[in-house]
Amino acid sequence: MDLIKVLATFFYVGKAPKAPGTFGTLATVPLWFFLAYYFHVVWYMVIVFIILIAGIYICEAYENIMQKHDSKEIVIDEVVGYLITMTWLPLTWQSAVLGFILFRFFDILKPPPIRQLDQKVKGGVGVMIDDVAAGVIANIIMQLIYAETNWLGVQILSS
Repeated sequence: MDLIKVLATFFYVGKAPKAPGTFGTLATVPLWFFLAYYFHVVWYMVIVFIILIAGIYICEAYENIMQKHDSKEIVIDEVVGYLITMTWLPLTWQSAVLGFILFRFFDILKPPPIRQLDQKVKGGVGVMIDDVAAGVIANIIMQLIYAETNWLGVQILSS
């Protein structure tokens, strides 16, 4: 039970009194850096997929413990959403910042179809799915920016 709370709140970052989702995303930046630096992109995606699947079960268990759907202190969904946003992008501060901004924009505003997913899907999948969708949309935008501009800078570190 304690492990579920630790993981669902991403080591209690989700217990922040204000903007727990934003703090959860911010706390994910070092994890992204570590994974992107030390793992090939294929392994990065495998790890993110494992975290996603584990996150579904963790969120489901947390909801059962707390008797509340999609509690604000659950931030493992933001972790997965940001990691999806940052998939296959250069390891630069520009990527980290723009990815953060885009992911939070889509996660907070929940434009269609994200809003529909958030409202209609229940349980652990429901907690995770809107952040997955926000991450995918943010990643598509980031990929277009990366392909068409130099806004994401030059990767100075390589694994």
